[in-house]
Amino acid sequence: MLKSFTRNHNDNSTDAGFEFVFYCDVCNDGYKSSFIESETYKKKKGSKLIGQGASLIGNLAGGRARTVGNAASQGGGIASQQFEGKTPEWHKEHEAAFEKAQNEAMQHFHRCPGCNKYVCDQCWNEDAMLCTSCAPRQEVAVAQAHAKAMKRNIDDAGSTATVWEGKIESKTTMCPACGKPAGTGKFCNNCGASMEQKECPKCGSKNALSTRFCNNCGENLQAVPAPPAAPSGKCSSCGFDNPPGTKFCGQCGGKLE
Repeated sequence: MLKSFTRNHNDNSTDAGFEFVFYCDVCNDGYKSSFIESETYKKKKGSKLIGQGASLIGNLAGGRARTVGNAASQGGGIASQQFEGKTPEWHKEHEAAFEKAQNEAMQHFHRCPGCNKYVCDQCWNEDAMLCTSCAPRQEVAVAQAHAKAMKRNIDDAGSTATVWEGKIESKTTMCPACGKPAGTGKFCNNCGASMEQKECPKCGSKNALSTRFCNNCGENLQAVPAPPAAPSGKCSSCGFDNPPGTKFCGQCGGKLE
């Protein structure tokens, strides 16, 4: 009679041999037992009564496909329907192999007296003699609590922090010379034309140079002197044609008039 070890295992046995995977009830990591070749299989292979390979043997024996899954392994319940059609000799080998695999796997598992789970070495708290689900390791619990508290503090600080104080509304100034966005400087980013504006003498509003009447109060702006034009860009020293608005020649470095 086999002794109960764990209900959480896979039986990967085939006609060719026996192999089992035992899983931790907490983290589900698995431990695979050593493969044990079937003596029955070796005898059949030697006598050439069946074809090549364990899969063909399974088909000839009864067409049973090998399935891998969790099985309840309580005593004699190990031999499930997936092994119907196997010979009595094979079943004896299977039981002996499973008992050997249990003894091998038990070196890597512990049974928690608090929850009766079988857990691996990583999920076993040696100091408390309990699994880490029942008794988390102190240093791990402290680190987790510290990390959670730090995240809460960061979230709280972030929810009240002011990261931007600019205006939502913004206007794109179009250059009256080239008709493209001019940027925020005194000269157009695209063509270098002056972006100076006329100031209405009546209300003080800013208007484009080409505007004849104030767009705020309607005052006649034709008498308002225009701001000085930007330098033409033509260098008098070397003749290099610089973009309008350039103050120094890009060819010789001379100051542009």
